[in-house]
Amino acid sequence: MALFSRIVTGGRWPVLSLLLAGTIGLAPPAAACTSFTIKAKNGGVVYGRTMEFGFKLDSQAIVIPRQFALASSGPDGKPGALTWKAKYAAVGLNAFGEPFLVDGVNERGLAGGILYFPDYAGYADAARADPAKSLAPWDFLTWALTNFATVAEVKANLAGMSIVGIKQPTMGITPPFHYTIHDATGASLVIEPVDGILKVYDNPYGVMTNAPTFDWHMTNLRNYVKLSATNAPPLKIDGQTIASFGQGSGLLGIPGDPTPPSRFLRVLGYAVSVEQQPAGLESVRLAEHIANNFDIPTGWIRADGGPSEPLEYTQWTGISDLASKKYYVKTYDDQVLREIDLMAFDLNAKTIATAPLKPALSAPPLAFPKP
Repeated sequence: MALFSRIVTGGRWPVLSLLLAGTIGLAPPAAACTSFTIKAKNGGVVYGRTMEFGFKLDSQAIVIPRQFALASSGPDGKPGALTWKAKYAAVGLNAFGEPFLVDGVNERGLAGGILYFPDYAGYADAARADPAKSLAPWDFLTWALTNFATVAEVKANLAGMSIVGIKQPTMGITPPFHYTIHDATGASLVIEPVDGILKVYDNPYGVMTNAPTFDWHMTNLRNYVKLSATNAPPLKIDGQTIASFGQGSGLLGIPGDPTPPSRFLRVLGYAVSVEQQPAGLESVRLAEHIANNFDIPTGWIRADGGPSEPLEYTQWTGISDLASKKYYVKTYDDQVLREIDLMAFDLNAKTIATAPLKPALSAPPLAFPKP
């Protein structure tokens, strides 16, 4: 709690300000985010994801209290017409030091994240959409987590809502996003803006990556029905027995590259095959191990190989325990998982609490017992 500071506003706070406008210019693609859910033996749900980008997001941990005044973002960096007060408190991570969530969980156990959706995101025309029901691409998750308690509630309130195509001033582009939402019952939802409308999918597996569309990823699973976490049995040919080399033969052929379709397959494989844990904390650690498999070090993927090319990498990993309403995060430079207990905060506070993700830490020494 001591690392958290307070943000104070006078009146409503638009979900995006102009303080950092124009500082980044045209943003490089970010197409490597991976998300998933796992369930504990006691029924608890844990949601995890990685965040990849080619420039620093300067994310902070934030806690938005109940009744905090928020507003959508309008064109040209002006406040939008849609305003609301947070019905539920929420904790998670922001970007660019702004009071909007790119990942998080609320006090009722509704969690979700924003993931990149390049070449497929198609937003409504801001000039034609109803301003009172319009959200900028970066508004949507904050709107969902501060207003609703379940996936069913989110789904029921999407009618008439629009996500409009406007530039994010800091990025200098209209960012292509889609959204994953999960609740404490294990229900999951995918929302994708395509051709100006919101396409909504029930997500039976709780996993999501990036492009193409979610329905394409689901169809693509049919190409891999032979994969299994169980080793392939020995093959007998002409009286000879041919056994595999070591463990993992049932997964021979699973794509190992970092493209979104391949990551979708792999993260689903992990989510459905890992050993279920008794409860939340053990499941958080299990989720961390799954997410580690999708960590991208700087330079592993490159757009064009040029000397000045921004390199996409895993800036942070976020994990939400939907039962305890605890959010966990570790960063590229600090691989120690940090806990934020939403229910330990004053949920009726008047200000947003923030904390940096870059504590001045060196590797702690390993203590040896004294002789």
